[in-house]
Amino acid sequence: MQPRLVPEGQGEFGVIRTVLAAMSQRYMDVSLKSGPGLRVRILERPGLWMEAAALEALSADLRRVASRTLAEGGLTYGVFAADRARMGQSIITLVTRADGTPVAFNALAVMELDTQPRPTEVLHLGLVMVDPDERSRSLSWVLYGLTCFLIFFRRQFRPVWISNVTQVPAVVGMVSGMFSNVWPVPDGGRRTLTHLILARRIMEGHRHVFGVGPEAGFDEDRFVITNAYTGGSDDLKKTFDDAPKHRDERFNAFCAQQLDYDRGDDVIQLGQMDLAAIGRYLSREVPKGQVPGLLITGGMVALRRLILPLLYWSDSGRQWGVLRPAKDS
Repeated sequence: MQPRLVPEGQGEFGVIRTVLAAMSQRYMDVSLKSGPGLRVRILERPGLWMEAAALEALSADLRRVASRTLAEGGLTYGVFAADRARMGQSIITLVTRADGTPVAFNALAVMELDTQPRPTEVLHLGLVMVDPDERSRSLSWVLYGLTCFLIFFRRQFRPVWISNVTQVPAVVGMVSGMFSNVWPVPDGGRRTLTHLILARRIMEGHRHVFGVGPEAGFDEDRFVITNAYTGGSDDLKKTFDDAPKHRDERFNAFCAQQLDYDRGDDVIQLGQMDLAAIGRYLSREVPKGQVPGLLITGGMVALRRLILPLLYWSDSGRQWGVLRPAKDS
């Protein structure tokens, strides 16, 4: 039997409490149950609203998972730095056991790029780590796609640009299959001017997000970052043999051909989360038994940004933000 993904607190009056909580939140803080004995919590920009003690506890949970994942050493960039400013630009997906023990996480970074005629917001897929004891639990659809799915709902179904920096063939393949308009991909794809401009802006001002030092090079033709593991991500460097492979040999061959693993190269991919990507995610990645609960959760997340403004706008007799009710004549 497939585990069910349902909003936490779905007992008596649980749905009402969840809806009311969604209405009052400025930033997303969603708790879900995923399978027997596992819980998922998604926190949007916790550095902007979370108390200091809770923020430190969250960082400690991430470091605990990292310590179980890495054989030695420690990461010093991004969410591991326990920096409120960095956490204020991150979206954390944390998976814990029922007793609160952290077992996996995904840390997305929100990057605002200086583009014309207006800035472009890009979600960097960031770092995913899973406790070795939990790798048989099929958590990839939760860690890679669930947060992007909810953010797409949160942003009123507008296409969202995503970026990914990796040397792992399995991740290159996952991103290529899950998102739309991805470049680069093994079968060529299509690099647009937007892809190039966004990649340039990321490399100019956001290297710290994925732990790449200033001395790393960037091959604009291939979208390859050369000598990438010198800016805090040193302990993530892998050999080709150690890097998890994709079931489609095209992605393994692509990484072997494009990347120098001895030097420490990464590929940077850019793509979009749009309606087509949502359809692929629901049909290919999400277990069929999970889809109803996922759609319910997405609807709850959309309440504040999509449904509630329409309700408030239709009520001309009450104050809402800067809007004032019409005076009685």
